Amino acid sequence: MGDFAPFEAKMRADGLGDAAIKAFKNSYESLVAGATGMIPETELKPAADVPSLTDIQVSSDLPPLEQTVVLKLNGGLGTSMGLDYAKSLLLVKGAETFLDLTAKQIIGMRQELGCQVRFMLMNSFATSKDTMSFFKTKYPTLYADPNLEFVQNKVPKIEIDTLKPALWPANPGVEWCPPGHGDLYAALEGSGKLDALLAAGMKYMFVSNSDNLGATLDIKLLKHFAATGAPFMMEVCTRTANDKKGGHLATRLSDGQLILREAAQCPDQDEDKFQN
Repeated sequence: MGDFAPFEAKMRADGLGDAAIKAFKNSYESLVAGATGMIPETELKPAADVPSLTDIQVSSDLPPLEQTVVLKLNGGLGTSMGLDYAKSLLLVKGAETFLDLTAKQIIGMRQELGCQVRFMLMNSFATSKDTMSFFKTKYPTLYADPNLEFVQNKVPKIEIDTLKPALWPANPGVEWCPPGHGDLYAALEGSGKLDALLAAGMKYMFVSNSDNLGATLDIKLLKHFAATGAPFMMEVCTRTANDKKGGHLATRLSDGQLILREAAQCPDQDEDKFQN
């Protein structure tokens, strides 16, 4: 049990590259080794000393907007809401969808800042067609950018009993699933978009979910991030009663590392504390 060769063959036959295969192989080997991905409460302590944006001081220098990309993660279907299309196409304000409001935010930001800040979408094989059709029809100026989208990878589903590739000859499309937003790095590299962005002088990328309309490019935070030279920075906020399903920051006791624990990583017995 636990032979990765059939998965690699299947992925290569469908045109997936080395970055996608390597990432999936790492996850598969963890599964075979018995890893569950669960992070119990006993292995964590609350995150402390997270600085507040209001307390951060930044210079009066111009922000590095010409080196910045705004990326929206748009690979999810609204299956939990009974939808069979991109969740971001759900109506949220009158006749406007998440993507309508996002597009208007980007257009408004470009006008306000006087800079054509780059905008990209990471779609999935399940959302690309609907999303690009939407932009072509409603926001042709954004659609005209040949680098508007790249498509995240897909991975084979695994039979729970045999750990072999799941097969459904009547509808082979359901043998695959998107690997989630963590695929961002492998998809950027494997699609060639990372090399293209670097060649164009891009240095910073603001990433958020397509259904998170409150997450917009903050100039103060961008300047702070650039000044620190940090490879990664996460903007967080205090949880409310509406955020019980969302992840939370914590410090891992074993090594003091800051981590983000999602709901799927929380054991059932710790659910009350997770939602607190």
